[in-house]
Amino acid sequence: MVAAARLGWTPRYPDGVYAPSRVTRVVTAQAVATLRTLTYRDTAIASLSARFDSETGRLSAPSGAAEYVPSGFARGVRRQLLARTRQIDGADSGAAQSARVRITDVQTPPRTSAMARLSAADRQLAHITVTDAAMTLTVTLPTTVAPTGRAQWRRVRLAAAIPRHLHGRPIREWHLPTLDVDHRGLLLRCAATEAVPAADVTSGTTVVGVDWSPSTLGVAAVATETPDGLVSDYRGFTYDDRGLGIKLARLQAEGQLLHRKAARLRRLAATAPPEVRAQLEAKIAVLDGYREAVGAKRGMINRELAFHFGRQLTDLAAAAGASVIAVEDLTTLETRGHGRVNNNRAAQSARRKAVDALTHTAAGVGVTVVSVPARGSSALCPGCNEPLIRPGGYHRAWCARCKVGGHRDHVAGVNLAKRALLGRGQSVRKRGENPRIRVIEHAPVRQCRDKKSPTPSRPRHRRVRRSAPAATPRVGVNQTRIVPAPQASVWDTVKPATPQRVTGSREVHTSLTPATPVVGSMRSM
Repeated sequence: MVAAARLGWTPRYPDGVYAPSRVTRVVTAQAVATLRTLTYRDTAIASLSARFDSETGRLSAPSGAAEYVPSGFARGVRRQLLARTRQIDGADSGAAQSARVRITDVQTPPRTSAMARLSAADRQLAHITVTDAAMTLTVTLPTTVAPTGRAQWRRVRLAAAIPRHLHGRPIREWHLPTLDVDHRGLLLRCAATEAVPAADVTSGTTVVGVDWSPSTLGVAAVATETPDGLVSDYRGFTYDDRGLGIKLARLQAEGQLLHRKAARLRRLAATAPPEVRAQLEAKIAVLDGYREAVGAKRGMINRELAFHFGRQLTDLAAAAGASVIAVEDLTTLETRGHGRVNNNRAAQSARRKAVDALTHTAAGVGVTVVSVPARGSSALCPGCNEPLIRPGGYHRAWCARCKVGGHRDHVAGVNLAKRALLGRGQSVRKRGENPRIRVIEHAPVRQCRDKKSPTPSRPRHRRVRRSAPAATPRVGVNQTRIVPAPQASVWDTVKPATPQRVTGSREVHTSLTPATPVVGSMRSM
């Protein structure tokens, strides 16, 4: 804020409108945070554009550590540079590529929601009072749309109910919230400091390994260190998302369809007459509104899925007596080679939110979440560290040497738990991040038939009597009853029987011996 004031980055209000200096401080803090993010992106885009080859469409390797950017961000900028190259004419492409590419050349202006961060405010502008079940926010707000003096700014008390799941929690301090305005009204996003038991990564002997699975959100397995070595029962726990994953995939496909429709209408509107362009722009606005609604629904489902996943894994770790939960490092997890749809679905999943929710939920019971390398976790045997074979397909894994195996995600969970147990003394922790283990060590994991983890719950089904269904006669007028022909024999001298009678028809036959139907050979249509 001081730097912004020295540079002259102060908000300007309309003529005749008065705002206290404390309000200006809140606005400046929010604007500077956005500008800091845009500055980082602008520097990264300029560095990537210098390493971009317009002929091959590839990025060259960075020359130093200062040019390193996350791989996901680099892929997104590469796509934007390719789109910019296609839009530029061939005559001006050389001059355009020689100039420095800024963030304004490849990205649209950012959009922020209507919110006010009160974290930069002092007690004279805003403060909160918390009781057992309610929170009272006292904040100075204007009484008119365009206040002209100090007298038109008064203190207002806003009461909000504390959610029921926070009652009785050891919360030491509540922080000033962020005021967010949505379609339902005013929303208070408040942070709190909670006292949790201190956990030691190096003291645990039981670890739960979590593998990110393409079929479900995660699969867990338990490994324990004993005086005789590492043991595991190789029985994994598969998380049941209750159908939320299918709903997320459907909403993602719907959002992508709306995005493609809007992009096509924008291309048509660029060369359309003025009256047609107005109609296309109205349709584009409707599609953008639908897409934003789909994105908001996906965000709510992602949050529900993440916290449900965190609660399930925390209960599993508490029941197994584990003090550490090892998850795959998302920075080393690249989804490639599985097709465009599967890669996009895996990249847009709620894994990062699930890690945050798992960290928050596990900290309440004294369990620490650590990140371990993901490479080779589902391809190597936990016992001998040799490549596994796939006798039953892609999802099955087996080691003929150690005589262990099962589902490949369960085996990966054992490997992740083993890496956390062997590298717990070399964990690195940065401020604001989970402890991270970067080394991969090997020790044989023996299969133990003793019960080392809780028994997963399975749905109980009712016993039903499986009997042959009774044949239901067909409804119609001219229905023919089909009877299989008798098996022929070379010693058969019996003459063929008279034609079968036709049931339900108007013909009258003189044969008194009807054909005998065979129920077992009939098929229900």
